[in-house]
Amino acid sequence: MRSSLGAVPDVEDALADVLVERLDRVEERLHEIIAISDTMVSWTSRHLMDAGGKRVRPLLTLLGAAFGDIKRPGVVDAAVLVELTHLATLYHDDVMDDAATRRGARTAHEIWGNSVAILTGDFLFARASALSSGLGPDAVLIHSRTFERLCLGQLHETVGPQEGEDRFEQYLGVLADKTASLLATAGRLGALQAGCTEAVADTLARYGEKVGVAFQLADDVLDLRSDPETSGKTPGTDLREGVDTMPTLLVRRRVAQGDDAPASRRLVELLDSDHLDGAELDEALELLRADPAVEETAAMARATADEAIAILDELPAGPARDALVSYTRTLAHRDA
Repeated sequence: MRSSLGAVPDVEDALADVLVERLDRVEERLHEIIAISDTMVSWTSRHLMDAGGKRVRPLLTLLGAAFGDIKRPGVVDAAVLVELTHLATLYHDDVMDDAATRRGARTAHEIWGNSVAILTGDFLFARASALSSGLGPDAVLIHSRTFERLCLGQLHETVGPQEGEDRFEQYLGVLADKTASLLATAGRLGALQAGCTEAVADTLARYGEKVGVAFQLADDVLDLRSDPETSGKTPGTDLREGVDTMPTLLVRRRVAQGDDAPASRRLVELLDSDHLDGAELDEALELLRADPAVEETAAMARATADEAIAILDELPAGPARDALVSYTRTLAHRDA
């Protein structure tokens, strides 16, 4: 079944109908929460929301809530909270990455400049924080700790590994903080707002941590393989900014261990250049797309998704768990 917000996981019709109805309510509530009389902020804050998106995090919130009372007051606002937080990070990330497009549209900083984009992200964070206060003190604490991890993840990505730090562990830590933390919070908040036990909420949070890493590893592959017309992403953004992702880390490790193939050595040479752009960026993209590291990363994403599915075995069997399994496989194998 499909709503205006994207695909709902394969699941029995009764739950699918509820998910579609709740997702539509999430969309309405998103627009209500960011409504403001200030014309400028009204336009900038709606920019990415109006560009679309799959609403991955709200859907996970609702799926977590499906283990309790999904129609309980607070569930929709929990889903809106995580999506607002996610949207806020996108405004900031696009400035830091100097990305030209997002979701097939020009990024906010390309239209209004860096300062406006950053302040718009701050505005969305403020609205998300206000929303968390209505969900109770536990939600405020969960949200604030998630916000801290989002900031730390971005900081550690920007600074890079410290001397003596394992580059793979450092990168996986960045993925956990920048992506998985919010997915873990989505599952936890959905369960708690639906009246589930702490044990169910903890299981969903651990699942979210694992599926978030799988999601981002799949995104590393998507950035290299996808067509920007379908994915809405600018290919090679991380390459251009000199940010290593799992495929480039795998290539670097292979060369450091003695791989002297001309294509591999040339790729590392390009990765080490001060500023990768133009013809050299195109060359690096072509070399990396052809490298086995990309498929190796895709296999890592699938394996991590399988680990997330194994965690779900701790939850009661039924339509909600089946939907999460479907949701997990979709995230790990997506092409947009």
